[in-house]
Amino acid sequence: MSKEMWDKNFDQYEYLYGSEPNAFIKEKAFLLKKRSVTACFAEGEGRNAVYLAGKGHTVTAYDQSLVGLEKAEKLAREAGVTIETVTADLTKEAPPEEMYDSAIMVFGHVPRDSQRFLFENMMHSLKPGGLLLVEVYSESQLFYNTGGPPSVDLLYDPVEVLQWIRPHFCPHFYCGEVDRVEGTKHTGTGHVIQAVVKKKAAGK
Repeated sequence: MSKEMWDKNFDQYEYLYGSEPNAFIKEKAFLLKKRSVTACFAEGEGRNAVYLAGKGHTVTAYDQSLVGLEKAEKLAREAGVTIETVTADLTKEAPPEEMYDSAIMVFGHVPRDSQRFLFENMMHSLKPGGLLLVEVYSESQLFYNTGGPPSVDLLYDPVEVLQWIRPHFCPHFYCGEVDRVEGTKHTGTGHVIQAVVKKKAAGK
């Protein structure tokens, strides 16, 4: 899904996926250490970044869409918090290594041949012991018609996700149904993959 397509999708007054945080991030945010330095990857219009900034974290939001990130900055101002934004195509560019205490990625759907690159670079961005929280649609989402990409190439295989995170500690992994009401694009029961991953320390 191209930058131009996302710019067009986000170029409207309403927030495409709403302004409230993703339910999984809200549920698991207590796992992040206090005042952590946090990256929000494929963050779009900033709903999760703003939520985490409101919890006292120092947040950087990454997305390929400048239009989306401008809306994220607007949402942050309205909430009375500050976030940093970085325009980057995470299928081609890597974030700084060992920069963050924690990272999240919610519905960052990229082509199949770029998915491992994205996951590995998110893990590389974390300090040893850092935490990654992820929720994405699985390939089974195609049967639900409640949001997400219409192509299996842009959805995730849970077996592959497990392979990518295998070197690290995974205290939570779930593949199955959830109910989501997020703006106009995610509404109803869907089929997701969730993971909480703790980056292993060097030499362990």
